[in-house]
Amino acid sequence: MKRFFSALKQFFIALLYLALVLLIVELLLYFTTPVYDFARPQPFSGHRLYNPYAGMDSSAWRKCNFHFHNRAWGGMTAGRHNSYREFYRIYKSLGYDAPEISNYQQIDKHFSDSSFYIPCYEHGFGVRKKHQLLIGAREVLWLDYSLYQNLNNKQHILDLLHSRSDLVAIAHPDWEHGYTAEDLKYLSRYDLMEVLDQNWRSVPLWDAALSAGHPAFIVADDDSHDVESPMHSGVCCTFVNSGVISRDSLEKALKEGKAFGADIYVGNGETMERKAEKAKHLPVLESVTLRGDTLRIRTGQKALKFTFIGQNGRIRKLVRFTDEAWYVVRPEDPYIRTEIRFYNEYRGPGTTYYLNPVIRYNGDKPASAEEPEINWVRTWIFRLFSIPSLFVLIGLVWYYRRRKAAVKPQQHE
Repeated sequence: MKRFFSALKQFFIALLYLALVLLIVELLLYFTTPVYDFARPQPFSGHRLYNPYAGMDSSAWRKCNFHFHNRAWGGMTAGRHNSYREFYRIYKSLGYDAPEISNYQQIDKHFSDSSFYIPCYEHGFGVRKKHQLLIGAREVLWLDYSLYQNLNNKQHILDLLHSRSDLVAIAHPDWEHGYTAEDLKYLSRYDLMEVLDQNWRSVPLWDAALSAGHPAFIVADDDSHDVESPMHSGVCCTFVNSGVISRDSLEKALKEGKAFGADIYVGNGETMERKAEKAKHLPVLESVTLRGDTLRIRTGQKALKFTFIGQNGRIRKLVRFTDEAWYVVRPEDPYIRTEIRFYNEYRGPGTTYYLNPVIRYNGDKPASAEEPEINWVRTWIFRLFSIPSLFVLIGLVWYYRRRKAAVKPQQHE
């Protein structure tokens, strides 16, 4: 028994040392983080208005999902009970044209020979859900700040991901307060924001980014961990206006903002069979036109209401019980986005469409006024003061161990 407890003690000591080594490595990552200069937030401005839906074809809406987890990493992560075959069967029955898989830290290769395939994955393995969704990923980034992330840490991760993927989306930003409205005033070099998923809705944070002059377009996904649950699958989706179902065409439309997010109504006790039938009759976004400063939107069926929303998420106009609504974009409107809520089958509030914003701009296209840049002087000052403290910590641990080893022989005497 004595030998057993001795072995157990040695095991826990080994675990303690492993944790200490991991902590030192983690601290080294934090101490080498670049320090950025963040520009003061500036609302969109300019004499031109960008309509992301210009030239859209109402018959070319492609139903997409870019965030789904199946079995990966030997079943260690969420989604372990989902198979790619069942995922494909269910999402095709729900009318999806491009159902993509995005596992944690892994680019899934299933369906890679299909026209709709886009390599995706979800980046991030730290606490508090500071995750990113990579669409058109070329390689997996294995660096993350797992314990805590300040603004510099978050921007550094976005910079690294930006060079490794066609499109970078901030995933479910408001879930567990992974990102704050204050963060999104300053962060840049991402293309999209996952405003809707079946776990969370992050609409106020979307408005925070837009109000600070960052042209973040919407994606909406299930982020499903249980493919057979009607409450997890077919709940949120992105409709992308694309002439063909291909990686290049879908990514181009997403980057231009020619897409919208849908929060699809799910009734109590609804079955997958019922969802599949309802999916055939979702409302169609017929047109979004901009003539001069007048934004006009038409849908294929009467909506419960059209809500035009502007700077800081303020409602600018509300139109009820119609299939067409318009809004005159005022000079003081940096952007205007539209939410369209439809009826459900019981004539109550149902599915809601979240359209990308019309944005003020100058030049060729909307862009963040001034992106953050690394301040190399402050970065090296921070490193020169921080890294020595890490070596002091290592030295203290070494000194403590040497002293403890020296005391033991004296105790035996």
